[in-house]
Amino acid sequence: MSTTRRTAVGLLGGAIPFATLKRAFGAPQPQQPAIPIAPGRFSATRQSLMEYQIPDWYRDAKFGIWAHWGPQSVPEMGDWYARQMYIQGHRQYNYHVKTYGHPSKFGYKDVIPTWKAGNFDPDYLLGLYKKAGAKFFVSMGVHHDNFDLWNSKYQPRWNAVATGPKKNIAQMFRDAAVKQGLRFGVSQHLHASYEWMATCFGSDKTGAYAGIPYDGNDPRYADLYHEKHEPAAQPGDVSQVPESWKRRYFLRLQDLVDQLQPDLMYHDGVIRFEKYGLSLVAHLYNQSAKWHGGRVEAVYNSKGVEDCQVGTCVLDFERGIAEGIWPNPFQTDTCIGDWHYNRDVTYKTPKQCIDMLVNVVSRNGTLLLNFPLKSDGTLDPKEMTILSEITAWMAVNGEGIHGSRPWRVCGEGPSVEGTVRDTSVYKPLPPIPDTSPGATRTSGARDSGSTPFTARDVRFTSKGKTLYAFVMGWPEKEAVIGSVGTTGNLAAGKVQNVELLGFKGNVQWAQEAAGLIVRMPAEKLSDYPIALKIALA
Repeated sequence: MSTTRRTAVGLLGGAIPFATLKRAFGAPQPQQPAIPIAPGRFSATRQSLMEYQIPDWYRDAKFGIWAHWGPQSVPEMGDWYARQMYIQGHRQYNYHVKTYGHPSKFGYKDVIPTWKAGNFDPDYLLGLYKKAGAKFFVSMGVHHDNFDLWNSKYQPRWNAVATGPKKNIAQMFRDAAVKQGLRFGVSQHLHASYEWMATCFGSDKTGAYAGIPYDGNDPRYADLYHEKHEPAAQPGDVSQVPESWKRRYFLRLQDLVDQLQPDLMYHDGVIRFEKYGLSLVAHLYNQSAKWHGGRVEAVYNSKGVEDCQVGTCVLDFERGIAEGIWPNPFQTDTCIGDWHYNRDVTYKTPKQCIDMLVNVVSRNGTLLLNFPLKSDGTLDPKEMTILSEITAWMAVNGEGIHGSRPWRVCGEGPSVEGTVRDTSVYKPLPPIPDTSPGATRTSGARDSGSTPFTARDVRFTSKGKTLYAFVMGWPEKEAVIGSVGTTGNLAAGKVQNVELLGFKGNVQWAQEAAGLIVRMPAEKLSDYPIALKIALA
């Protein structure tokens, strides 16, 4: 399309855009509409948001469960289906062509209506999660696929009420969480959608369909696929996202906040689109204060260390963990397998999940663990087994998790890289390699759970004068807790009593210079971490 530019001739003979002359002579410029946020204590500035303080409920919670679930769960082929079904040769493209047909004829828009959620029972699921010791639950709000799981005001055609299950999925999850007395959160991954979905604008390079455009090229579906544009080199590059879409991004997520009143909003990246992203955080906090009698009870997660240095939000490590004890509460989010349900995936073992929970909590963190739901809204038998094992372990050892705080050190043994707690200043660590959209900037250690913890590994939590020492494997005869000796820089003071949680009898123990030595019962109690409850003077 050709355009005509109004110009004037400058003193040096160059063409000066007419709009430039208007600005130079003070001509009025069109005003961008204000970004509407709820009135309250916070404004959409970094300085204002530094006054935010993490609420006590989150500091005490320590464990939450998350459900990655939506139309991309229909094929049960794992993550990023809406993007990778348009990449010729990818396993998901191959599956799509074989199962549904070519994406020029049957695209993601046609997958969405096949998501029926026929066996979805949120009350049952949230009851299981509460028994497993979760103190909050997070529902998907919107993934990179641009599909909303609530009755979306700004995405009226592509939301779970309008099509697919024709149910307000996120609201149903919220209602169930409230019934169970759990805090409710939502996850939003929308910022990357504009570029992430751009594979739908392509076509096959070879074969019978070479050059035939995929269905994303049809302008009738631009509300799902976005207006056609030249894709960025990387799916998370948001530098070319138009201002109009940034504003719509804000309004959609503001609508999510206002309708669902979440206690937590998980953001899959750093705070994006500065004024719009900061406005969203400020709006959430101001609304939370209105809902809770002046107290800000909401949590906003960001993966940017720079976002969370002072106040503002809770730092999230995706599939990672802080090194040593982190100065402020942080969050580790990870999954038992893939994020979206994958029928062929190998899950983490129950021990890996429990080990990670203890490890995270010992470092001042909270674990958000994803159990992906099948297309119909149920957990598979292997997931149920993992959940039941966590439930049984929490029933015995949860007192050392919930409401706990870090001790002087996070732990001891060959798996500990950190040392003494230092809350004086953040010391950013090398970034974790990140494959998620948006090039996140989280520091810490990548934690795959591939190296098993043993009886030589110990993790600590505390409640006042009570110390919990989690021995991460079963000791054959005795456990030796070196940090609880009578000498050294970390001398804990006099031990008054020792209990082994889950054991009905008394255990023999002695506090010596080398550490606290606890004789184990003859019969093995658990294949998972055991907790010594130590009363200190």
